[in-house]
Amino acid sequence: MASADLREELNCSVCLDVFTDPVVLKCGHNFCMDCIKGVLESQERSGTYSCPECREHFLERPALHINIALRNIAGHFSVVPEGEVGGISCTYCIHSPVPAVKSCVHCEASLCVDHLRVHVKSPEHVLIEPTSSLDTRKCPAHKRILEYYCYKDSACICVSCRLTGNHKEHDVGPLKEASTKKLAMLMKHLQGLSSYKKESDTRIQGLQDHKTKVEESATEIAKRMVNLFKEVKGKLDVLEQTVLSEVTRQKEEISLVVTDLLHHLELENDSLTKKILHFQTLCSETDPLIILQDQETFQGNPGKGEQLYVGNLDEGPIPLLLVIGLTQIMSQIKKSISLKPQSEILLDEGTAGSSVNVSKDKKMAYFVSGEQSWAPLTIKQFTNNQVLSGTNFSSGRRYWEVETSKIGTFRIGMAYPSIIRRGDGSLFGHNEKSWCLRRFKSEYFMVHAGKQLKIPFKESSENFGVYLDYEAGSLSFYALCDPIKLLHTFTATFTEPLHAAISVHRSFVKIVN
Repeated sequence: MASADLREELNCSVCLDVFTDPVVLKCGHNFCMDCIKGVLESQERSGTYSCPECREHFLERPALHINIALRNIAGHFSVVPEGEVGGISCTYCIHSPVPAVKSCVHCEASLCVDHLRVHVKSPEHVLIEPTSSLDTRKCPAHKRILEYYCYKDSACICVSCRLTGNHKEHDVGPLKEASTKKLAMLMKHLQGLSSYKKESDTRIQGLQDHKTKVEESATEIAKRMVNLFKEVKGKLDVLEQTVLSEVTRQKEEISLVVTDLLHHLELENDSLTKKILHFQTLCSETDPLIILQDQETFQGNPGKGEQLYVGNLDEGPIPLLLVIGLTQIMSQIKKSISLKPQSEILLDEGTAGSSVNVSKDKKMAYFVSGEQSWAPLTIKQFTNNQVLSGTNFSSGRRYWEVETSKIGTFRIGMAYPSIIRRGDGSLFGHNEKSWCLRRFKSEYFMVHAGKQLKIPFKESSENFGVYLDYEAGSLSFYALCDPIKLLHTFTATFTEPLHAAISVHRSFVKIVN
């Protein structure tokens, strides 16, 4: 009964037969290799995969791994039952094929249950699982059973090989003992592999989770940016209408004044025309009485008409409206992206090397040839021509810009206050405590921990931006050309406050508000 119950457990739920090359899924259920392949191929059309047993879903097509232990167990139950033809048959049952349950290496025969009972049970009669390849169990040189294992040559040998053959001086042991040792090693190795597999699965899952998180974050940011641009475009449309309305208002106001003046002048002009015609007629009259009795008189000399002044469009309010509107829009954009107002960055001249001068407003560092002072350097000062800012950032998102000279070498970036101040290792980017953009001979490099990455940037630009997201651990550098170009982003886990860092050689760098 127990054997029947066990056999039932060894049946594949797809083909309902004993497992053939059983494989295990992540959920723990086993299936024949061919059976589960067929199921997964049918599921592939729908784009989703699930276990036929428990219906657990998998994001990707699951990998199939042979369940070696289950395959060995199932092999014992795959013998063809009595009355059926197939498998290994008993060598001595010549009238009708009977399934063999064991094979004897010494006799080179396979035995059924009945013949096994009367089989000689001496040590030289080694019984194994039914097989048709008994020759592989004997030494090809001496045709004797392989009973020993040579540890030096890693070979299975017979007693003749051990006593008189090439292995007589070697370290030799019984097959079972050697097999036990190897199994112990395999089990130890298997434990290590299982542990490593578990760690690998954890890393894979971690990366998959991170990928999903990044994709979700990217989708959310993209959605936010699309909405932001829609909002900005809407505000720009409103601002455009406001500015154009001001132009229209001024135009209509001036047009109304001009129209009123034109109407007045046209009436006056008509009156003058009538008077001119009347006077012309009167001047041609010869009768003195008619001339003197005419009541139409010209009072005063009209001379030149009154000088009229009509104002032009006042452009002053128009750009003012534009500037105010754009400033409000930019303010709203900064609030929506949580960009804190830029803290004023001032250079700390106390850290400047002797070949660096700092301007009075502490916004610009420029190179000077030769040392400016014979006084010894302080602990804070660099021996190289570089300087740090007194301002530091230990949280949030920060952005600052610089203007550089067209020629010369410079480095701009950020550094920890604990950076060393002496030697080549103190150069910005030549240690793990600083990150920078370097320009050298019209080429650009990103430098950190002594490693340089050349940037394929060939455009002309003297203006650069630096953006820090402290909590996210990112430091980005931009070339402020048209269009703006992202040069590189460093990623790190920041552990100290960060100071703006500037290095100059035959050049200058100016911090721009």
